[in-house]
Amino acid sequence: MQPILAFDLTATEKVYIGERAASAIAAEAERLDARRVFLLTSRSLKENTDEIRQIVDALGNRFAASYDGMPPHAPRSAVLEAASIARDADADLVVTVGGGSVTDAGKIVTICLKHNIRNVEDFDAYRVFVNDAGEVVKPVFDAPDIRAVICPTTLSGGEFNPLSGATDEAIKLKQGYEQRLMAPVSVVLDPALTVHTPEWLFLSTGVRALDHALEALGSLESNYYADGMAASALSLLGDGLPRVKADPSDLDARLKCQVGVWQSMLPLLGGVQMGLSHAIGHVLGGSFDVPHGYCSCVMAPSVLAFNEPVNGHKQERIAAALGHAGERAADLVDQFIRNLGMPRSLEAVGVSSENHQLVAENTMLDFWARTNPRTIEKAEDILPVLKMASEQG
Repeated sequence: MQPILAFDLTATEKVYIGERAASAIAAEAERLDARRVFLLTSRSLKENTDEIRQIVDALGNRFAASYDGMPPHAPRSAVLEAASIARDADADLVVTVGGGSVTDAGKIVTICLKHNIRNVEDFDAYRVFVNDAGEVVKPVFDAPDIRAVICPTTLSGGEFNPLSGATDEAIKLKQGYEQRLMAPVSVVLDPALTVHTPEWLFLSTGVRALDHALEALGSLESNYYADGMAASALSLLGDGLPRVKADPSDLDARLKCQVGVWQSMLPLLGGVQMGLSHAIGHVLGGSFDVPHGYCSCVMAPSVLAFNEPVNGHKQERIAAALGHAGERAADLVDQFIRNLGMPRSLEAVGVSSENHQLVAENTMLDFWARTNPRTIEKAEDILPVLKMASEQG
């Protein structure tokens, strides 16, 4: 693979670093002259904290409507329900406050509003897919008129991405949707908001962010800038995540993780493709309901070991970025995830050896299976990785 020779920039205009969500969202609504703000939020935040109430109060008469029922992996039917409420409210700005599924859904809602998507079948014309020749097809369609402001409560990284995922419930596959202006107009990184996030969710999605950087730095098509961002992300997350584990009230460590997420996403946004860990992760989430972050917890070390024969020279920098130059990256990442108390095997997340063939076959439908550093040509090529991920104690 050749290094990327051009670096794509997204359409995000502003990132708030450390400001409280309510004040930042209100400031953005004013800056954008939004009069009908639709809030897509975490149900637990709405029911168990006063964070959403503070946001509604700060918006004042700019607040129009809200939705808080988004299930994991953003099922199409739930995205439609949210879009319907936003449409009825005549929304002129979408604001999301929640984890990765809320983030993904909010971005796709902007497409639903633009293209009047009202039935689950209508999504098919806009989703990314792999054709029979193994080529990734990204449909071209008009950009949304209504933008999103995203305030994440986890570390999945979707807030920086023009790509979103929603699950086709009929076939239990998570599928991608991409349009440049699906990237939010602004992002709010509020570490205090993440204190309400369950520990397992914050830390596991942090490993997901770590995996963005692992696959970017391990890519054979990266460049100096992307490698630098990925290495810095590994350093920030490598320090921040254990600190949050040790002291959940450490807001500086939480902010360090959030900025690490941002840096981990820059190579991907610029054109560096992810690999097998993310491709398999999409299948584990969409087909087996494995939580987003857990997918990387169980797959990242095995994929590193699988790819080592072809990108070992790049994995040396992964080890250095994690503060252990000269050690084996797969072993370092394995121990790092274990120290966070996260699951490390497919069996631990409910995927048995009997499911491996289906996982492998579905992974071949994912656009990132074809961009793995070690060439993947057929489902059988994936089975050794799944076997490794099943043998972890």
